[in-house]
Amino acid sequence: MSRIGKLPVSLPQKVSVELLAGNVVKVKGPLGELCQKVDPDITVTIEDNQIKFTRPTDQPRHRSMHGLYRALVNNMVVGVSTGFEIKQEFVGVGYRVDVQGQLLTFALGYSHDIQLLLPAEIKAEAAQVKKGENPVLILRSHDKQLLGQVAAKIRSFRKPEPYKGKGIKFVGEQLRRKAGKSASAK
Repeated sequence: MSRIGKLPVSLPQKVSVELLAGNVVKVKGPLGELCQKVDPDITVTIEDNQIKFTRPTDQPRHRSMHGLYRALVNNMVVGVSTGFEIKQEFVGVGYRVDVQGQLLTFALGYSHDIQLLLPAEIKAEAAQVKKGENPVLILRSHDKQLLGQVAAKIRSFRKPEPYKGKGIKFVGEQLRRKAGKSASAK
């Protein structure tokens, strides 16, 4: 059995789950509502405040989907009950982000500012920084997949470079740094 797939998903209070036609799981909670279509081969059962997933055979395809759909539904349950958060740090002289509602404006050392309109499910906030600290952007959402996609898009505007580490990085991310040029001894 899949170690992930065989674990039941516990439902916290204030979270309700429906199994719709076509093997669609709908999760509703205080932070929002999410739906996920589950492969027809995987059986989903809801009983005793838990969601359980079973697979018909031990084929590699069924084994991989067993753990996948359990993890996706678990992320939905966690998202609608507590939500997810990603913090990104802007390392570089003059690098900053301005938040006006759903519109983000980035100053990243280019000749122009970059603007990004966020989806309605994502809330953004620019953390207050003291002098000498790097600006931090905090993204929050109940949808983990969408949050990760938006964070990756923002990071792609200026990936951290390996020499000085300038760019947009996730808070706590370890970067592989390279040594610069060394003086040649003749």
